[in-house]
Amino acid sequence: MDDLLFRQAMGTFSTGVTVISTEVDAKTHGMTANAFMSVSLDPKLVAVSVDHQASIYEEIRTARRYAVSILDDSQEEISKTFANQIRGKEQFAFATFRDLPVIPDALVHLACDVVQEIAAGDHTIFIGEVKDIEVNEEEGRPLLYYRGAYQALQ
Repeated sequence: MDDLLFRQAMGTFSTGVTVISTEVDAKTHGMTANAFMSVSLDPKLVAVSVDHQASIYEEIRTARRYAVSILDDSQEEISKTFANQIRGKEQFAFATFRDLPVIPDALVHLACDVVQEIAAGDHTIFIGEVKDIEVNEEEGRPLLYYRGAYQALQ
């Protein structure tokens, strides 16, 4: 099977959209990710899959911490910024949660410590123990991704 067919098939699984972020040497780093999931309730674990070519890959390995910002449907432009589809990532004004950079007004912020790395092909899955959670009290709807396009709940 070819790569395009595989991508198309995986694109039929709709996902939420997150920005994964960390800080190393007082410099913030962020990446849009839809390869994110909850892993365990006890202990509270989540996972994110990061391409070895992504700039944030080494930063997470160095920091041993990352934040997850679950985006709402008004934050499509932010997602595109951190997916390197539009410019502005360097000047983005992050908020801070538990000494980690996060996306302001996201639906949820998670502060995680890396507890395990699993090499998986050209990616590494970073298992993070959730140290704290912040849920936005405003009513919001998640930003979704399906078949290569952003979607929103109706």
